Amino acid sequence: MPRGPRADRPQQPRLERPVSTLHVDLDLVRKHNVAGPRYTSYPPATKFTGDFSREELAARIEANNRSDRDLSLYFHIPFCETLCWFCGCTTVITTDHSRGHAYIDLLEKEIAVMRGRINPARKVSQLHFGGGSPTFLQPDEIRRLGDLIRRNFEFSSDIEAGVEVDPRRLSRDHLVALREAGFNRASMGVQDFDPKVQEAIHRIQPRAMTEQAVAWMRELGFASVNLDLIYGLPHQTVASFEQTLATVLEMGPDRLSVFSYAHVPWIKPAQKILEQKNLPAPEEKLRLLKLVIERLTEGDRYVYIGMDHFARPDDELAVAQRERKLQRNFQGYSTRAGADIYSFGMSSISQIPDAYWQNEKELSVYQDVVESGREAWHRAYLMTEEDMIRRDVIMRLMCDLSLDFAETSSRLGIEFTRHFAQELTALAPYEADGLVSRDDSGIRVTDTGRLFLRNIAMCFDATLSPSGERRHSQTV
Repeated sequence: MPRGPRADRPQQPRLERPVSTLHVDLDLVRKHNVAGPRYTSYPPATKFTGDFSREELAARIEANNRSDRDLSLYFHIPFCETLCWFCGCTTVITTDHSRGHAYIDLLEKEIAVMRGRINPARKVSQLHFGGGSPTFLQPDEIRRLGDLIRRNFEFSSDIEAGVEVDPRRLSRDHLVALREAGFNRASMGVQDFDPKVQEAIHRIQPRAMTEQAVAWMRELGFASVNLDLIYGLPHQTVASFEQTLATVLEMGPDRLSVFSYAHVPWIKPAQKILEQKNLPAPEEKLRLLKLVIERLTEGDRYVYIGMDHFARPDDELAVAQRERKLQRNFQGYSTRAGADIYSFGMSSISQIPDAYWQNEKELSVYQDVVESGREAWHRAYLMTEEDMIRRDVIMRLMCDLSLDFAETSSRLGIEFTRHFAQELTALAPYEADGLVSRDDSGIRVTDTGRLFLRNIAMCFDATLSPSGERRHSQTV
């Protein structure tokens, strides 16, 4: 079984705060905007395969559970009443809310199967409900699922518990139930407040509806509220999206995720509908990106963590980055290091140091497997030692924005500059453009380079397909 890099890392100096306002050079964006992975895992999920040894995966899970490392639990709730035409998530569209109760029955059975593999001494430091829309469940069903999880797992005293909510079908009692279940963070999709854009993407969500949800969350004691926006949607212009940003800033979320619309109709056929709409021209989309970064970082409102993420300077996410404790996983950036992800529900992905595995992606198949008393594993990736070394390098670059050659060599048991000689050469274009700086001691991503983290990480990816064969969204 692969040994992999050591988990301990010597204390490193805190990162400097980025400059107050980041200015986006659109010429650099045009030059480096290519298809590439998002690196929520390494290797990316596109490398997972159904051709894996279930016996070897089971052995690695057993070995992982000889430790008492913290757990991060993820539950995928796939249901939505309507389909948002931009959506790239794994969903089941239905208005039949009785399906929520039956789905919790399946989760209970899956927990029963997997619980025997998990060390009971392990505590849950993170919990996340994603989807679909977890608030498709009725409040009493949320309470039931929360009780089910607490019966089977022990929560740490400082658990970070986040949930994705849909304000369009949200009641205050939904949020009360989530608080009773232990949730202290919430994230809501907004995308855009412009009614014309909302109609084009099949998601009608008036400003007042979102404001009411945020007010309830603040009232009920949610410690952090995140709002999701998307740029590159039909009918968006710099002028219209500036109004959306102004509205969002008035609401004062603790974090913002601002995603570039990823047009992947070969994966999500419903997105073909948007091709018939007025999608922004590439140049307009670049101007939208420039607006987002410069507006949000202006006057130290938010720290640009990297890629799509922004956080208030005193938010735990920004603090974790400055203290070099930031992590990256399938939920994006995370503050909890050293926790293994065990996931439940259709299509959910689990992660331990030397393996990933994903559950069955079709609900009917997932149901049949779980009801038969078997693990719902559908695809997996069993890590090699080289995979783990490269994952460490990529994740540290994306989280710490720097690498110290001596420290990394010692921790990974390699001579970094020799091991990655070709990769360091491949960084030359990014050095020339001021996106990274390098000397004999290490690499540092510049403030401008935060926008190009995916490109920089790709230099260290040994699994990357040729540019013309990549089935990924654009990096910027």
